[in-house]
Amino acid sequence: MIEIIGLNKTYPGAGQPALKEINLQIPAGTIFGILGRSGAGKSTLIRCLNLLERPTSGAILVNGCDIIGMNGAALREYRQRTGMIFQHFNLLHARTVAENIAVPLEIGRVAKAARRARVEELLALVGLQDKGEAYPSQLSGGQKQRVGIARALAARPSVLLCDEATSALDPQTTVSILDLLAEINRQLKLTIVLITHQLEVVKALLPEALPALLAGVTLTVIMLIGFSSMAGVIGGGGLGDLAIRYGYQRFNNRVMFGTIVLLIAMVQVVQMTGDRLVRRLAHRR
Repeated sequence: MIEIIGLNKTYPGAGQPALKEINLQIPAGTIFGILGRSGAGKSTLIRCLNLLERPTSGAILVNGCDIIGMNGAALREYRQRTGMIFQHFNLLHARTVAENIAVPLEIGRVAKAARRARVEELLALVGLQDKGEAYPSQLSGGQKQRVGIARALAARPSVLLCDEATSALDPQTTVSILDLLAEINRQLKLTIVLITHQLEVVKALLPEALPALLAGVTLTVIMLIGFSSMAGVIGGGGLGDLAIRYGYQRFNNRVMFGTIVLLIAMVQVVQMTGDRLVRRLAHRR
């Protein structure tokens, strides 16, 4: 369980806070999506979750432990348990695919034979068994992101953070990456936090996650603060179609995003209006 309590982040010299009074609960083992426009604070929030950015105030509880005060060895250990996937892959171009995946294991001083075995396991998991000796320059965008996913999983994290992981990819590749993330969630029971400004990512993720949902995994999608108007997101009827197809609810004519669990389910709904979280409702279907 990750619980964010009253989280604030203001950058030096900035006139407005990047994050203001964020309160969220991310249940363990769920796929948790954060949808918001560019500049809404999504990347800042996800970078706070592994302390690449230090919050100005508030608390981030991971299994009951506040991570904000972590430094030194405690912080390194926490980051080993928290994998991250980046929008632009962040691969080392002078290293092969296998060597890129092995970086966290080298940092963790894992023995060479164990590193090799783990890399082979991860190459199989992400479908790149024949690319271990290739270099990033020889890969497509989707293949590069698969390497990024494998690297993020190398140290066996319990949480996987995805910072606009599909924004640099074409639509077909985006679906394949989301499919892979859903399968990883199903197999490894990881908590996956995915941020995006693309409604299409959410629409693609839901059907791809359906087997996991039927197996009892929760998929949560919320709207992050930062929308002074909902019009830009709702425009074109896309969100209405999503609501009809996937059972989103409306309350007082405001769009509600929430947890979807099929069959026996707890439905937690987060209502957004303007740029603030207004209320949270929960009921059983």
